Amino acid sequence: MDSTPSTAYPPLAGDLSVDVAVIGGGIAGLCTAWELVQTGQTVAVLEADRIAASVSGYTTAKLSSLHTLIYAKIRRSFGPEAARLYAQSQQQAVERVEEVCGQLGIDCELERLPGFTYVESPELVDQVRAEVDAANEAGLPASFVTETGLPFPVAGAIRVEDQAQFHPRKYLLGLAEDLSRSGSQIFERSRAVGLHEGEPCRVTTEQGANLTARSVVVATHYPVFDRALLFTRLEPRRELVVAAVIAADRDPHGVFITQEQNTRSVRTSPYQDGQRLLLITGEHFTPGTAEVSERWERLLTWTEERFPGAEVTYRWATQDNSTTDQIPFVGPFHPGAKNTYVAAGFGGWGMSSGVMAGRLLAGSITGQELAWSQLYDPRRLHPAREAGPMIKLQAKAARHLIGDRLRPSHVDSLDDVSPGTGAVLRVSGQRCAVYRDDSGVLHGVSARCTHLGCIVHFNDAERAWECPCHGSRFDIDGSVLQGPANKPLEAARLPDQSNPQE
Repeated sequence: MDSTPSTAYPPLAGDLSVDVAVIGGGIAGLCTAWELVQTGQTVAVLEADRIAASVSGYTTAKLSSLHTLIYAKIRRSFGPEAARLYAQSQQQAVERVEEVCGQLGIDCELERLPGFTYVESPELVDQVRAEVDAANEAGLPASFVTETGLPFPVAGAIRVEDQAQFHPRKYLLGLAEDLSRSGSQIFERSRAVGLHEGEPCRVTTEQGANLTARSVVVATHYPVFDRALLFTRLEPRRELVVAAVIAADRDPHGVFITQEQNTRSVRTSPYQDGQRLLLITGEHFTPGTAEVSERWERLLTWTEERFPGAEVTYRWATQDNSTTDQIPFVGPFHPGAKNTYVAAGFGGWGMSSGVMAGRLLAGSITGQELAWSQLYDPRRLHPAREAGPMIKLQAKAARHLIGDRLRPSHVDSLDDVSPGTGAVLRVSGQRCAVYRDDSGVLHGVSARCTHLGCIVHFNDAERAWECPCHGSRFDIDGSVLQGPANKPLEAARLPDQSNPQE
């Protein structure tokens, strides 16, 4: 975000008709829109805030088909052909970015280099060897290694050649510029709040404008419409990131990840004066369920121990959703859908999956199905594979939906809310989410998430309200930061603390 210009596309001010409406201006939405334009479709993109500025603007941007230990899992659950299609679709997405960069002349700092999934514990080496075997069978150039470019020893790693890292925002802004030159339109600050499926379909924004289209793509990261009930099969996950400046000769030359220690992901990118920016990701948690400040400290400590002298200059958090069978949902929105499509559940691998989704959805809408369409079809259901995760996911949501209403607050009154903190407590009989800013002013909103009514929790590090059920996030004034909620938290009237009698 610091190294790219801001955008200023207009909101949708009146009614408009196009061939395809794309809801969401992240990597999946913009790639889908661009691929559709290449087939001759007219497209309009609706973005609730600014394009390429939410999850896609704060990603660590690994462009890879090596997704930790996914191939052994897919082969075991769905067979070797499914693993082969997954590998093919993801690796083709890596190649597609390089191809489009050349076609449009986009300089997005694309670097080709190997990808690694490593373990430090000798007890986990057999899992890595199994992944090497499954990845090779799926068609990837994989090998087992014990040496990497990391400045610490590993017990073993899978190495896959021809992976990449890039600056996704530079890439997406290049796509957006080409979309505009091609006659399609992008509308920012145009949150979609209504979807009427039909022939044609109609999307309504919060300003009351209507966008009519033959087809609609919902690419909002977490679907903002519940008719497909995908919230029963999507689990939100938030992760922390620190970025530190290192000398170029300390670059480990690869993209690395381990599932140990609650995930540690490592990559670098070009930075100022010939230096590199080291990006460390980890400490994933369900939004609204963790003491985030403590997790920041653990990640910073790990970075300092493994990369001594690295100067941390940035920190942020990002979010993604995983499906109950670990394969993204890309295709028809629900079993009865004829003209609506969805892209969601990328499981932390949104760069390659977002590019893949663009090609798959463009093919589906124009009648040119790709070989892996059925693999990603959201209408699939594998009871034997998904029953356990689905039950666990819904039980967790139910515990929050019911239990958080019964759980007493940790504060007794508004006076107990310290500056810079937030708490949920009853005010005049209403359960309120109350935040006191650094100057001592209280801000109150309803604690009931506008998605399905769970009680929000306060994220102490990011100063935001988060829903532990499905991952919706809200600013302290109640405005939506992240879906599936598409309506703000209601304002709550707090007593005037300057008047003790109120």
